[in-house]
Amino acid sequence: MVRGLLRSHGGGHAAVSNLELFFDLVYVFAITQISLFVRAHGDLTGLAEATLMFAGIWWAWIYTAWATNWANPDTVPVRLMLVCAMLASLVMAAVLPHAFEPGGALTFAISYCALQLGRNLFMVWAMARDHPSGSRNMARIAAWFGYTMPLWLAGGLVNHAPLQFALWSVALTIEYAGPFAFFRTPWLGRSTGADWDISGSHMAERAALFVLIALGEGIVVTGAAFAEHAPGMANTTAFLACFASSVLMWWIYFDIGAERGAHHIARSQDVGRIARNAYTYLHMPIVAGVIATAVADSMLMAQPDALASAPMIAACGGGLVGYLGAVALFKRYSSPRGNPPLSHLIGLVLLISLIVTARWWAWKATDFTACCDGVLLIVAIWEWGSFHGGWLELYRRWGLPV
Repeated sequence: MVRGLLRSHGGGHAAVSNLELFFDLVYVFAITQISLFVRAHGDLTGLAEATLMFAGIWWAWIYTAWATNWANPDTVPVRLMLVCAMLASLVMAAVLPHAFEPGGALTFAISYCALQLGRNLFMVWAMARDHPSGSRNMARIAAWFGYTMPLWLAGGLVNHAPLQFALWSVALTIEYAGPFAFFRTPWLGRSTGADWDISGSHMAERAALFVLIALGEGIVVTGAAFAEHAPGMANTTAFLACFASSVLMWWIYFDIGAERGAHHIARSQDVGRIARNAYTYLHMPIVAGVIATAVADSMLMAQPDALASAPMIAACGGGLVGYLGAVALFKRYSSPRGNPPLSHLIGLVLLISLIVTARWWAWKATDFTACCDGVLLIVAIWEWGSFHGGWLELYRRWGLPV
């Protein structure tokens, strides 16, 4: 084995490398492809297929983030592994709109399996000498992806979309259950928390960067749509409402949550469990909520004067409910009392009330988005005042969650 293939962070800080940022550029494209897929297939079947594709894309990215937490990107073998992973990810993203069509399905399945198995087998070799327990852990993970590979390939070969969806759903269900089962494998045993001796700050930074990638999709959609039309009152108002949504979502996640979460995982004695629960799983609905609002932004910018349709309300309101709820659960991990923020819980109640109201009354799409922005603004100001203003002592005196 070549020396230096692993980082020597010892559980401390490991800086995110330029190569990792370069790798993430592929997932900027992947997020755009998912957003376009949802807009092109707005029915329930299309939404279910898009959800499945997003689950696969997220799983491919998060396992690479775990691998690069250990692997040293300054070494040539690790760089070559990441470049190959980047190529496989790019192929997946490119064929994503045709993932439920003949030809495209098999290409997606082969690329996904090559990425997941190839990366983990590389890590088995890379960790064999300097981190034997980590190497066995990676062997167990590779075995679990080996279990699901026949399901992926079978789904890619069948020319029946419902059967393909069922096969891939079973495959992803098995894969998502792996960390909770500690990758129990015949002859290899099961993993332990000690095997997941990662840099918590590195994982927190990688997850935060992916949230930024998703938020960038909304900015791109809004800016591109605004540039296509001559500025008018309706178009400009819709543009400002969409921009405000992106800014407020950024504020709610990054003002307190991202930094506090990074400090919490860095100081924790159970880094692996927090990385699994708070970052591997909980960040998935956070990103999905951001993508849903980007889809809603595209609908709004296409018809700024139109009434709020059911798909638009579901994308905007439902996306924000998922986002705010997941962020609340994420912040619960780093809360001094272990509670979700009260501001976020109130925000969820207000958003659900807006969704119910919009279905009974004929609201314009711009007005509905602006009201959702108002709820986000309330949440952002409330939380900021709780931690930076004079409200914290009052909260503690009343025993309220902060």
